[in-house]
Amino acid sequence: MPSPTVAPFPWSDVWGQDAAVEALRHAVADPEALSHAWLITGPPGSGRSTLAYAFAAALVAEGPDDERTMRQVLAGTHPDVTALRTDKVIITIAEARALVERSYFAPSAGRYRVIVVEDADRMVERTSNVLLKALEEPPERTVWVLCAPSEADLLPTIRSRVRPLRLREPDVDDVARLISARTGIDPAIAEQAARHAQRHIGMAQRLATDEDARRRRDESLRAVLAARGVSDAVEVAGRIIQTATDDAKALTAERDAAERAALLRTVGVAEGQAVPQAVRAQVSALEDDQRKRATRSLRDGIDRVLTDLQSMFRDVMMLQHGRGDDLINRELSTELAGLAAAWPTERTLVVLDAIADTRESLERNVAPLLALESLLVTVTSGRTP
Repeated sequence: MPSPTVAPFPWSDVWGQDAAVEALRHAVADPEALSHAWLITGPPGSGRSTLAYAFAAALVAEGPDDERTMRQVLAGTHPDVTALRTDKVIITIAEARALVERSYFAPSAGRYRVIVVEDADRMVERTSNVLLKALEEPPERTVWVLCAPSEADLLPTIRSRVRPLRLREPDVDDVARLISARTGIDPAIAEQAARHAQRHIGMAQRLATDEDARRRRDESLRAVLAARGVSDAVEVAGRIIQTATDDAKALTAERDAAERAALLRTVGVAEGQAVPQAVRAQVSALEDDQRKRATRSLRDGIDRVLTDLQSMFRDVMMLQHGRGDDLINRELSTELAGLAAAWPTERTLVVLDAIADTRESLERNVAPLLALESLLVTVTSGRTP
């Protein structure tokens, strides 16, 4: 398969999306082709945000030679580009209102003002309605760029007011080449990481560069394969949740401490000094945001486990249909072949359905441990509890 075309800066970090890059470059060059609002959709890890910021950089810059401005946009320091990235479970109405207010400011330094919403699918209905007026009556030189996994993740009223741009899912070989080029990692490890991450570029890079992450993934899958009864299911579920919790804490603890220290310095509180009553509300608000971020981090970790389990039982189904040449988890091919021979196809389908049901349960705020225990009981018994 030929390598993807490498576009000039600022598009060079967008990998394997030649058609989408060409459409946006045409829109930048031709005002008649430029819509006031865009919706970039694609599977997780396909490069939605990377493409959105490259588009913003090209829009704000005075031309293709204005590299200084484009680098400023990509660094997140340009005054005419406002980005909303949420570490919480949902985007709040207050955050949406702040974006709308900002969208009515005229560009101060560049050609356009660009508003990028990275996780537009995290807007509930009331929050989405806040954006409607800005999208219905857009300011003259403001461009909105929304990012979401699919068009169905947004309200029909939002979808009808944006121009959709669908990204393709990159090939495993494309992702492996990108990871190897970025990190210098061994191509074999990069290929394995791309395959295990199911072409999610960010997750593939993490797996390729973090041996502990690769080990934890392998241990979790093997533990599920080794579970034989309800007691095993409960034990394995507890271990998986504990691992996901520890990962979430490790990812957020350092950042939480740095944010708290920065806030206390800003309000003049020395390290180790008691927090005065006058600033406790600010500290409490920060701690509340950090708790929400920790909740999302834990959910994301559990979702990754479910994705890995789904890939494993998908491989079982492929083997049951005589398609062993396209396995995601090739390193487990012997164990999976044994499972494929021992299970009827109907049992594999029950397990795959149970994984989907577990995702829905977590979205309804069911306790993660209970949801995962129920799933693993189904895996070990072949029946829904």
